Amino acid sequence: MPVFETPDDHEAYQFFPAPAGYLNFEVRTPNDAHIALTTGPSQGVPMLEIFLGGWGNSKSIIRKNKQKPDVAEASTPSILSPGQFRPFWIRWFNGVVTVGREGDANPFLSYQDPQPFAINYVGFATGWGAVGSWKVNDAPPSAPYAQAWQAPPPGAFPGGGPAGQGCWVPARNGEIPPQAVQGGFDGEPVYVARARFEGALIPGKLVPSRGAVYVPWGGTEHELREYEVLCASSGQWVPCSGSNIPPNAFPGGETENGEPLFIGRVSHMGSTPIGKVQQSHGVCYVPCGGKEQAYDHYEVFTL
Repeated sequence: MPVFETPDDHEAYQFFPAPAGYLNFEVRTPNDAHIALTTGPSQGVPMLEIFLGGWGNSKSIIRKNKQKPDVAEASTPSILSPGQFRPFWIRWFNGVVTVGREGDANPFLSYQDPQPFAINYVGFATGWGAVGSWKVNDAPPSAPYAQAWQAPPPGAFPGGGPAGQGCWVPARNGEIPPQAVQGGFDGEPVYVARARFEGALIPGKLVPSRGAVYVPWGGTEHELREYEVLCASSGQWVPCSGSNIPPNAFPGGETENGEPLFIGRVSHMGSTPIGKVQQSHGVCYVPCGGKEQAYDHYEVFTL
């Protein structure tokens, strides 16, 4: 998309169709770069607004439905510049919205919406004495991974589902490949990943700030630095219980005895950890607080 301009009017959003789950953009403005996430091509309810470099280019916030208090806030002095484009990324998945700088794996703003809505459009505006120039990149965010990586060739989905729907990308030390599936929240957004341990290939949660994946096995939570991240442009979490797993559940690995494992998540003490569903046991095991916790009611990831 070519460069476009926004006037000094924080209500004059320019709306465009939203990519699937991400936004990668650059902005040049002295303060108050505003981004709206909406269902339709105009302001309304529900809506999330992200203000970058507000309050004299000193802090950034997320606001829902134009209501205060703001749902997320961070001190971001001099995050914007009137003389150069500054790049950022925004991700959203299952109600979790994260905002970060291009080149940084960790977001500086994050919010888990208790009433998520479909984000079909993004709007751009500037105001409070500022005009802006914007560049929007249609490619997935390249920022959240630290080293070069090579995606598998088309049709190569080890332990995965049908070709064209999702793939496992090798990574390490907190790397997050583009289009990583954001599956939960544990103090920060966590991603669907898997790692080998004791002869098994086990789904778990990638916690970027800790640079590791955590998997449940043998009653304990295990930290691993080398792993694979699930990357997909779509997917749904389906409520399940016991051994009733839907036929389109996405395989996530296998036990040391070769039994398939699926990707599950639960609500646990204010967090949403990701773990393994073992159908023969009728539970989802998740890594939490150093332990392997078992739940017979859970959600399973489907494609």
